[in-house]
Order: sequence, then structure tokens, then C-alpha cells
Amino acid sequence: MSQRERGRPGLLVDWGGVMTTDVFTSFAAFCVREELPEDAVRQLFRTDLTARGLLVGLETGELPEEEFERGFAALLGVPPAGLIGRMMRDTRPEPRMLDAVRAARAGGVATGLVSNSWGSGGYPREQFAELFTGVVISGEAKVRKPAREIYELGAEALGLRPDECVFVDDLAHNLKPAQELGMAVVHHTSVDETLNRLSDLLAVDLAPRR
Repeated sequence: MSQRERGRPGLLVDWGGVMTTDVFTSFAAFCVREELPEDAVRQLFRTDLTARGLLVGLETGELPEEEFERGFAALLGVPPAGLIGRMMRDTRPEPRMLDAVRAARAGGVATGLVSNSWGSGGYPREQFAELFTGVVISGEAKVRKPAREIYELGAEALGLRPDECVFVDDLAHNLKPAQELGMAVVHHTSVDETLNRLSDLLAVDLAPRR
């Protein structure tokens, strides 16, 4: 059996915070610009039930972007116009992760996206055909992480069983349901560490190693 045959044949990745730079760093920069405490956004999502409800509605596509912006802006005490764009302004594509997904796909791995969306924008959809075999976006699927169903949809989009897939996310609580389905999971905290783990799990050389 070749080394490639020993690797898992499917890779599912999150978008924001994995294929981009850290989302919470962008939230903190937004707070500084708006003269709020640096952790104001993070704390609202952690502790405020209204904020959590707004987020769930946005990510499942049940709440229009404008309604989320009005509701969340009121909680923060800032103007609502363009709030999502202002909060996400400092996120950037993570070129090494994009290259890794391309390399994995070129190496015979089926690659897919499983992402909780903040409205219809925010994705370079013109790159999806090159990057991904399958795409599952929460606002379109009407289900969000960490619901078990979205991981099953991700595997199905690759034509694989969940236990044939590796799933990468920057939020630890999104990993447990994937792991319970039999997926290998990678908690993305640094690009180097993620690439090393994926190289092992997929049996494709994706670089680093120090």
C-alpha cells in the first residue's frame, strides 16, 4: 500500500479563520476603530443571548443581513450601516492555506468547504471551482456548525463517508461533532501546525516541518 493510500481521501475546511487570517483579530480592530473595548464583540457573542440569537439567525440564513446589522449595532451602540463589512474589514486570505488546499487536491484529495456564513458575500466564489470539490455554506444549507447535519453534508458533497474525511476549524467547539462522526479533526491555531498535521493525515506533503 502506498503512503498516499494510507492517508484520508477527503479534506473539509472552514473559511473564516482558516482560509483567512484570524476573524477575532479583525473584530478587535473594529472595536478599536469604533472606540469600544477591544473584546466587545467577542464578549457579546459569548454572554448575550440576544447577540447569540442574531448570530444563529444570520448564519442559518433565516435573518437578513440588514436585520442582523441593526440588531447587533444596537447592542454595541454603533451605526448599523455596513456593520458586517466593518467587522470583517481586517480579514485577509491566508495564501499558504489556499496553496495547501490546491496542493492537496492536486495530490488526489477531495477538498471541500464547510462554512458558517455571514450573508451572501465574503467569499471569493470565483476561486471555488479551483479549490473545492464540494461546498456547503450554512446560509444556503439552512444549518450551521456545530449541528451534525452540516458535517454529513460536507462529506456527502465529496462523495465520501465522514470517517474518510479530515475537518479543519479554528473554533474548538465545532470539532467535536465532526470527530463523533469519525472525522479526523485539526484545531487550526497556526498555519505551520495545521500543515504538519494535514501532511500526516492526508499523506500529502504540504510543507513546513521544523
